[in-house]
Amino acid sequence: MKLLRRLHRKLRETRMFVRAMQSASHPILAQIIPIRRCNLDCAYCNEFDKTSAEVPLETMLRRIDRLADLGTTIITLSGGEPTLHPDLDAIIRRIRARGAIATLITNGLLLTPDRIRALNRAGLDYLQISIDNVAPDDVSKKSLRVLDRKLEWLARYAEFGVTINSVLGAGVRNPGDAIVVGERARQLGFTSTVGILHDPGGQLQPLAAEHRSVYERFRRLETALFSFAHFDHFQENIGRGLATDWHCRAGGRFLYICEDGLVHYCSQQRGRPGIPLDEYTVDDIRREAARPKGCAPFCTISCVHQTAMLDEFREHPRETLAGILDRRRAMDPRFRTPATVKLLSWLFLDQRRRGVFGKMMISALRLKRKPESPS
Repeated sequence: MKLLRRLHRKLRETRMFVRAMQSASHPILAQIIPIRRCNLDCAYCNEFDKTSAEVPLETMLRRIDRLADLGTTIITLSGGEPTLHPDLDAIIRRIRARGAIATLITNGLLLTPDRIRALNRAGLDYLQISIDNVAPDDVSKKSLRVLDRKLEWLARYAEFGVTINSVLGAGVRNPGDAIVVGERARQLGFTSTVGILHDPGGQLQPLAAEHRSVYERFRRLETALFSFAHFDHFQENIGRGLATDWHCRAGGRFLYICEDGLVHYCSQQRGRPGIPLDEYTVDDIRREAARPKGCAPFCTISCVHQTAMLDEFREHPRETLAGILDRRRAMDPRFRTPATVKLLSWLFLDQRRRGVFGKMMISALRLKRKPESPS
């Protein structure tokens, strides 16, 4: 069952990628808040409270439907702590019923074997947990010691993909813990990533020398060629206190929907544009995606960077692929370009061949050009 679910996910992800290459007028990823309340109070976090009620199920389903109508391909449930929502499974089922990839960001504390099985039945595609340290401290209780049993349950029962994110930066007392967490995640068969903590505005916190050294070691852990680890030059710049030259597509390709149903650029730029999701249109998507954003040069919000990277590939495929290969060679001088990548490059990086084989792929994936989205 796990293998079949994984193959089906990969097929749907391929369709998502092809759609992203077809059109720039729909959201690739939307992060939506079903509840602001959290059962933890990590010292660095500004995305929770201790008192809010959950968003009613009917309201959440209406918002999911609106995101689907706009063409959103990935919908991520975040918080707060989304597993506190009593109707979480019904929300996930609606995301899947509307054809989107369903992902969940959680602290993992409420996971049990029965809860994991329920998420399987709901159709969850991916789950992400950030683990901040090996042992809990006064900054964060999201520690490997607290969560390791939960990880073992996920490895045994989960039919969805699992990503474990380690963190570096201000507030992290033992940066070497990131390597321990990453190695444990890979031992259990999970994807492992590392992020850099931001300030309350989502902005740069340069890494100290010890943290930079750990970051470089983490990057050299084995990753797939097209992992976003090979697009992470923005985090390299952050670690050195440097600006990144990129175009943020938030408000267009990435949407953040708060518990009040307003569209924001991201969790750290709430209030802009601040338009109700029910009123959001394709014109808003195009306008906000094109708008320059003053916070972009020192932004650390990884999911926003990742959606922009897909557009970078759409607009400059040859240069982007060359950058991926160059970064992989820099980490591993023995690396050789796989034959499949050479074949795909031959098929799709030449404009004439891309037109022919692109049509064949769209047909094989049962995709068709859709209207740009409702207004």
